[in-house]
Order: sequence, then C-alpha cells, then structure tokens
Amino acid sequence: MGLSARRVETAGPGKYNDGRGLMLVVKESGARSWVLRCQVNGRRRDVGLGSWPDVTLAVARDKAIETRRLMRQGGDPVAAKRRALTTCFQDAAAALIVSKRDGWRNAKHAAQWSTTLATYAYPKLGNMDVGAVTVDDVLAVLKPIWSEKPETASRVRQRIEAVLDFASAKGLRDGDNPARLEWALGPDGLDGLN
Repeated sequence: MGLSARRVETAGPGKYNDGRGLMLVVKESGARSWVLRCQVNGRRRDVGLGSWPDVTLAVARDKAIETRRLMRQGGDPVAAKRRALTTCFQDAAAALIVSKRDGWRNAKHAAQWSTTLATYAYPKLGNMDVGAVTVDDVLAVLKPIWSEKPETASRVRQRIEAVLDFASAKGLRDGDNPARLEWALGPDGLDGLN
C-alpha cells in the first residue's frame, strides 16, 4: 500500500516507502523530499526527485516512472541530472575564487586570479560547460601566450587546472583533468609548443 497525500503532509521525521523504490524522506526540520532508490550498473543509486510541496505525491510518482524508463533504456539518471545542471567555466572559476578567498593573505591574490582568468581563459573557456573542457580547449588558451609569456602561461594553466579540479570535486565533470597536460603532451610538456 502506497502513501496518501495526507500521509505525505503529516508524516514525522523518517523514511516512508511508496513502493518500487520511491521514498518520502522527512527531516527533523520537517523538510520533505522525494528519493527514488534504484540500481544502475549494479550500484545502488538514490536519485533525488525534488521537494514537497513543489513536487506532490502524484508528480513524484510520475518522475519515478520516467526515471525507471530512462534506466531501462540504459541511461544513468544521476548522470543525466548532473548534465542538466551544467555550469560554465567562468561560474565554476568564480565559485572557486570565493571558496579560496579566506585562505589568501590579501585581496591582491584573488584579483590576480580573476584578472589572469578573465584575460586569458574566459575568452575561450568562459561560456563553455566546465564538464566539456578538453585538452585542445586548454591548449587553445595557452598556445598564444606560451612563447611570449611562459610564466604567465604556467600560472594560467595552474589556475585552469584548479578550476577543473574544483568542478570535479563538485560533481560537475568526470575523467582526467585536461589542464594536467603532462599526461597529454609527454616529457617535453608545453616546451613542445614553441
């Protein structure tokens, strides 16, 4: 027997099963959210379907059906949700700078990060989905400045690497960091670009 609209509204803290993996999660604060527990490639996944009252019982059931359909077709609902929440490189960089600001000794350091990224990285990467940045994209930023300003290019590369690491930690990208160019360029590194 599944949940009723009244039960969803009045349930105390805990987890309540509606059937076929759909659960209502009620926190101590009274906040209510929907989770679909499922298996993707042999791993248990809990897929968030939204919060009540924005997502009613009927809507949560519809979302659960749609998520199961996606899984039957071989899709990963968690990855699909992550892709739907894409973040551009510039927004990820801004979030990283804010997160690091308290650890920096002075405001000048934050300004240097912002300035070098705005000058060299944003024209090519700024509006790109941070999860889609490739080695070629990073090289497109670095090649024009490597011969004339190798120290600046090195700093820009390090800052791009930090932004992409931050994006990975936040679940906004997967795989190798394309700004960690040693694995992509071999022993000569960027010296081979001259």
